[in-house]
Amino acid sequence: MNKIVFFTNDVELTSIVNNRQSIKTGKLVRDWGLPKLLDIYKQYQFFCTFFITADYAKAYPESVRKIVKYGHEIGSHGVTHSNNDAFDILSLKEQIKKLDYSKKTLEDISGKEIVSFRAPALRVNKYTPRALMETGFMIDSSIASQRFDFFFSFGSNEKLKWLKAPRKPYRCSINSLAKSGQSGIIEFPLISYLYPYIGTTLRIAPEFTRVIRQLLCWEAEVFGHFPIFLIHPNELITEIKEKNILSRRSNNYLEYLVKEKIRTYLKSKNLGDIAAILLEDELKYFTKRGFKGICLKDYYKSNIKECI
Repeated sequence: MNKIVFFTNDVELTSIVNNRQSIKTGKLVRDWGLPKLLDIYKQYQFFCTFFITADYAKAYPESVRKIVKYGHEIGSHGVTHSNNDAFDILSLKEQIKKLDYSKKTLEDISGKEIVSFRAPALRVNKYTPRALMETGFMIDSSIASQRFDFFFSFGSNEKLKWLKAPRKPYRCSINSLAKSGQSGIIEFPLISYLYPYIGTTLRIAPEFTRVIRQLLCWEAEVFGHFPIFLIHPNELITEIKEKNILSRRSNNYLEYLVKEKIRTYLKSKNLGDIAAILLEDELKYFTKRGFKGICLKDYYKSNIKECI
């Protein structure tokens, strides 16, 4: 049995320390975070999927072309990472419009067909599967099976469905990405053990995340499930925290405290060089155990019949 792991990357204009969209952050990602990330993957001969927002791609098209040059897949991450563009609050018509724009933007810049999507902040709703099909997508990776930290993020009601989501790539329902069904979209879930396997949690609690990694590796070897890791190149940069700049998205104080202030504080731990070192440790672990890192699209093309 081939042992496969997917390292996926969300590229956007988000300033982690200032909790807002920033063109300055995008420039740091272009000049420092992304080149560092690409060099690390090249060192370990891992090929990955990069989900990119259209606003980042328009601002820094050279980044998109550089990712393609390194042999990685380009996927859509929507138009922006703004709360107003979250897919769980958009109608079917609005989602189709944004997916069309994002797809065309990325295809024009990269020269590649775009078939994979990940929703900003993993926020989707019942219209998303149909919107993806109507705009020519084939792959989604917005569901985090059995993840249970969504009370720290927006879109919590929809994310409750993650608890019952399948753990292996599956053909999703026409009305829900979190359920298996007969739609034309294959879901690649970010499988979890309540605690997610992502760059943020790796930086917050490295030792505990390594336990999760070992469990995911065991599950892959025993049941044939695939570990999927998520990281952002903006985790590999350092930024100055600007005074009185922290944006606020909620009018509810408790929600603001938990989902914005506390979350931003936790997400700001171990950014920059430490994050790069922690990422390398993950790649070393899987490499030593004979895992191969490939793009979602490459697996899809060769193994679509295996998806339930």
